[in-house]
Amino acid sequence: MKSTTRPFQLLSDETRIRILMLLMGRELCVCQIMGVLGIPQPLVSRNLTLLSDAGLLCERREGTLMFYAVRRDLPASSRQATAILKHELNGDRTIREDLQSLADCHGFQKVTGKCDMETFLEFMKKKKGKRQNVSVLRNIHQRRLIGGTNEK
Repeated sequence: MKSTTRPFQLLSDETRIRILMLLMGRELCVCQIMGVLGIPQPLVSRNLTLLSDAGLLCERREGTLMFYAVRRDLPASSRQATAILKHELNGDRTIREDLQSLADCHGFQKVTGKCDMETFLEFMKKKKGKRQNVSVLRNIHQRRLIGGTNEK
């Protein structure tokens, strides 16, 4: 019974679902997941450990970096649970944004030519600044719609 219920317990957490959805597409290192989700390394590592210990992920080390991917030989219950997730979250806004952020992250990585923690911390900083700019523009637009100011 526990082998069947364990994947469902783990997938009751939004962060773990987001990580799993990213890893369904390709192998990623911890720093890439940090850069995409914008969450600290200890939280990413903790969630990866939980998913890995449950048999959902495989891992490999390359120098100081750890890479994770969804196991190809998942047990039937885990395979079914991930298939349901993938189907239900198809088109989900958060998942779409994560996938776009992953594409941006890979682009940033290609420009810098590096895959290390410093590179992805820089990406996160850049992403945060971009998000703040978008938020400011959105607020100005909303004020105009409400009949607010003529700010430019």
